[in-house]
Amino acid sequence: MSAHHQLDQLPEPDPQEVAEWLASVDGAVGAVGPQRTARLLRRVVDHARRAGVPLPPPSVTPYINTIPTAAEPAYPGDEAIEARITAWNRWNAAVMVTRGNERGGLGGHMATYASAAWLYEVGFQHFFQGKEGDGSGDQLYVQGHASPGVYARAFLEGRLNEAELDRFRMEAGGGGLPSYPHPRRLPWLWEFPTVSMGLGPLSAIYQARFNRYLHHRGIKDTGRSHVWAFLGDGEMDEPEATAALSLAAREELDNLTFVVNCNLQRLDGPVRGNFKIMQELEAQFRAAGWNVVKVPWGVEWDGLLAADADGLLLDALETLPDGQLQTFAARDGAYIRERLFTGALAGLARPYGDEDLARIVGTSRGGHEPRKIHAAYRAALDHHGAPTVVMVQTVKGWTLGPGFESRNANHQMKKLSGKEFRVMRDLLGLPIPDARLGDGLVPYAHPGADSEEVAYLQERRRALGGPAPARRVVARPLPAPSDRPFAALAKGSGTQPIATTMAFVRLVKDLMREQGTGPRWVPVVPDEARTFGMESLFPSAGIYSPKGQTYEPVDRDQLLYYKESTDGQILNEGITEAGSLASFTAAATSYATHGEPMIPFYIFYSMFGWQRTADQFWALADQLGRGFVVGATAGRTTMTGEGLQHADGHSHLIASTNPACLPYDPAFAYEVGVIVREGLRRMHGESPEDVFYYLTVYNETRVQPPMPQAEGVEEGILRGLYRYRPAAAAAADVPRLQLLASGTAIHWILRAQELLATDWNVAADVWSAPSWTLLRRDAMEAEARGRTPYVTEALAGAPGPVVAVSDWMRAVPDQIAPWVPQQWTSLGTDGFGLSDNRDNARRHFGVDPGSIVVHALRTLAARGDVEPDVPELAARRYGLTGGS
Repeated sequence: MSAHHQLDQLPEPDPQEVAEWLASVDGAVGAVGPQRTARLLRRVVDHARRAGVPLPPPSVTPYINTIPTAAEPAYPGDEAIEARITAWNRWNAAVMVTRGNERGGLGGHMATYASAAWLYEVGFQHFFQGKEGDGSGDQLYVQGHASPGVYARAFLEGRLNEAELDRFRMEAGGGGLPSYPHPRRLPWLWEFPTVSMGLGPLSAIYQARFNRYLHHRGIKDTGRSHVWAFLGDGEMDEPEATAALSLAAREELDNLTFVVNCNLQRLDGPVRGNFKIMQELEAQFRAAGWNVVKVPWGVEWDGLLAADADGLLLDALETLPDGQLQTFAARDGAYIRERLFTGALAGLARPYGDEDLARIVGTSRGGHEPRKIHAAYRAALDHHGAPTVVMVQTVKGWTLGPGFESRNANHQMKKLSGKEFRVMRDLLGLPIPDARLGDGLVPYAHPGADSEEVAYLQERRRALGGPAPARRVVARPLPAPSDRPFAALAKGSGTQPIATTMAFVRLVKDLMREQGTGPRWVPVVPDEARTFGMESLFPSAGIYSPKGQTYEPVDRDQLLYYKESTDGQILNEGITEAGSLASFTAAATSYATHGEPMIPFYIFYSMFGWQRTADQFWALADQLGRGFVVGATAGRTTMTGEGLQHADGHSHLIASTNPACLPYDPAFAYEVGVIVREGLRRMHGESPEDVFYYLTVYNETRVQPPMPQAEGVEEGILRGLYRYRPAAAAAADVPRLQLLASGTAIHWILRAQELLATDWNVAADVWSAPSWTLLRRDAMEAEARGRTPYVTEALAGAPGPVVAVSDWMRAVPDQIAPWVPQQWTSLGTDGFGLSDNRDNARRHFGVDPGSIVVHALRTLAARGDVEPDVPELAARRYGLTGGS
């Protein structure tokens, strides 16, 4: 419905007044035309807003700088010195990549930093707060392809030397520099991994939100921390890049600034060849509620735009596709005059020579002028009540020479020749003699440790609180919780059946009451808390909301009502696994980002965790995150009424690929307690490790047994295998068998153990295998070190073949097959899930107790341990005739 028709539905108190206003618009159109009328109306609307009229903001503003030159604040630095510093950084960034490719074909990226150098340098000189001042400093999400420029600056500062630069992308053996921001590879420098494109912007939003969470909960004053995310215009096509824009605006995260480098190029060519990416992004951000600052043009455009009295040039620029603007940056002034300044626009260009037009139209972009960048950043920090996006136009490959700038292939161009370096040197005005620029390896260049440039940049960093980017970890172990919460799980549930999901939730609820560590737990859930029995936490812990609770909840009169509060502990993220994991990551790395160790646990439908967000879990590992990830309603057959899409039989296989993840599939509540307790020790004890835990828990209620008192049970739980129930005493000639299972499958093999003994006189030992993956990792390490794997030792001497069973695809338990000394077979839930009840689903996959018995008897029959006809007799007995 049009706005006109919408207004027709409302009563109008003075129709004559409205008619007069409309007539004046008609008169303007007739007198000066629609384009001029549009400009008049724009000015009227702007004036009305300044006068306090509550009009909605426009979705797109004119294609000019948001801050005019006359309104720019005074520049606080020495522009000449800063220009020289930036020139040295540009040079060394290009040299580092070139030398790596001359010697080893290592790849790398030159054009991104070349376009964005001033975006970073202005920030480093005047805005980015370091960690040596008050608070936590700023959080910098550096665009991954710009990393050579950050290394070059660290070299100028003295934080890196030439030998280290020469090991760019050469990390084997240690001492090298990772290609992109990578905390695990260079933990003293990088805080945030950003090259899984799209995850950086998403993570930055949730980091800014978590900063507020810490502040509102009274854990850390983060009021002086600002999150800066540097992004490419092509990167914004990733769905994750814009997935949480509304969250940032809704929660008024004015501690967050996106800086989008609009160099108009992605990896293969133009970002929007036939359209305008800056205008498109502005509409998207404004619609989401962000403050938008645009910086398309350099100061040399001012004269052209000031002479554009009729707005014809602005009209032409707003319809000029980005692909053509990119071409202007690579062509001469005559070409620009012929393509842009035609007809009524010819007069505008007449005072300018072709060389001037090439410089102004082709390359005078706002991102190459520190004054304009400073004004934009200042406006971002001064804006309150909403996050800001600064969109700056640049030329990709700027100062790398005419063969590099604004070329479609420049993202893939990895080196410059000696001749091209001489051109670059002249453009930058660096004092490097020709003799050093021959056909050999181009040298790094440094003005000297005692130079004016180095003294200046070091003074600026001291004033801003120390070097940046920088990652700092101050040892701060958390006190171990009391025995009480764990003792409750260790003694079992008596006669009450409970699911392991509920056991975990009860444990965490008790741990959140602990005096020392209770407030540091951060429950993260994607709008499924009630599914997992967590509604009991609502009134006690509260759901975090920066607005508190501005309404009366519909269940206010109930004990477990939905309580939102400013200091709420629970992060209920809505239906977004990606957002939930971004929140978890911010909490899981708070020990480094803010020096405040937190204990996050992220609980989700297991099907919708690793399958959807495995890339984010990898980024979590890159960022050295610590916490508990909990896949609830786990397994292929425990929630089968939901059907195929909810049936997870493979998350443990995906989790096994992540080296920082410690995956567990506990069978009993006491196993959950042992694992969580050990996790707290390993992640937050005296010698903390950069690992995180994945626990799968089930919604199937069972009586939870007490923890066995046999020696080695706790060690077996943590290492991945222990004997839970030995076979009953039997004669020496009775066939023997070993049954292994994890998670809910333990109950199937316990019943199979009984059937084998009573119906077929077979004695089977039952083993719980809480972690197939950790058994495999131990075995691989043991092989490398020449020792016996734990799984081999544990099963040594156990009589008969081994049958392993789980609610996962067979590849999960099959991880340990090479190190099991007995004959090995496995049963699992390969294939797609289906809707049915649990018993029918398990019969379908052949993992129910009857199927396990038949499989075990077939294994024994093949060995000659039972008569050949016994398996078929068992199949008929358990209704499995025709298959198993």
